[in-house]
Amino acid sequence: MTGLARFIMRGRLQALLVVMISVCSVIFSAIGAAGVALVTLRRGEGNGAWLLLWALLPAIWVTLQFSDPTHVALLLGAYVLAVVLRRSVSLLLTMLAAVAVGLLTGFILLAFGGDLLQNLAELLGQLLSSWEAQLKAQGSVAEDVTVFSLPGKVEIAAMLGLANAATSALCLFLARYWQAALYNPGGFGEEYRELRIPLPVTVCLAVLVVVCLALGGAYSAWARILVLPWVFASLALVHARAAMRPGSGTGMLVAFYALWIVFDAVKLMLVLAAIADSHFDFRSRWRGPGASPPAAPGDDRDSE
Repeated sequence: MTGLARFIMRGRLQALLVVMISVCSVIFSAIGAAGVALVTLRRGEGNGAWLLLWALLPAIWVTLQFSDPTHVALLLGAYVLAVVLRRSVSLLLTMLAAVAVGLLTGFILLAFGGDLLQNLAELLGQLLSSWEAQLKAQGSVAEDVTVFSLPGKVEIAAMLGLANAATSALCLFLARYWQAALYNPGGFGEEYRELRIPLPVTVCLAVLVVVCLALGGAYSAWARILVLPWVFASLALVHARAAMRPGSGTGMLVAFYALWIVFDAVKLMLVLAAIADSHFDFRSRWRGPGASPPAAPGDDRDSE
């Protein structure tokens, strides 16, 4: 993967070749978005915007042909997050920008993608109804019990917004990893492991989440987008703990991700840990009194 990043950074034509080929693929479209983010982080917003505009051409074609705007949304989301990170040099602000990307994606879909949302809602409703019928036929569920609530357009829009925000953030992380690997080895790891949501931000996010959940119905679907910064902060907390255990850190991470993927309770516990970390600052406690945090990674950006 580092070789691909090195090829992208050789020049505009190489970056354009990789990004445009990737965007035309369903499987590798995230590579194209990460390429745009990498050029933006390293070369600046102007060079990133030039690459983005060219990459949008095949992405728009895919949208028109298959009624699938995810390629366009992912490119724009990754570019916006890369601009925020380059200007602020703050993963915290970038994670808050990811929330804005997710909310904006959902609102735009509600405003202009009614047909797409309706089709997805009907398709998902058919899948859930079929699954429920199978469960009832097997006797696992009583005939008069409704297992799944069918999602509406608002819930689908919120789900797509969350997916775009999370994927855009992951593409940015890949680009930032590439950038550090090429120009400042180890910089991204140190930077990410220090990601922590300050208490005032946690309080604001918590209030918004509670309001969405209290309103209920379709509003509760938007709460998942607001939780996204805590999710990434909780993973950073686990990586920070693993880095303090050199002998068993890798095994700890492998076991953790296996549990995290399978069990929703682990996800909830980690989010709660990230919320608690806003107040208790677990990293400082783990380092012990008098210990200083790792030095901030060097600036590995090109000046424009």
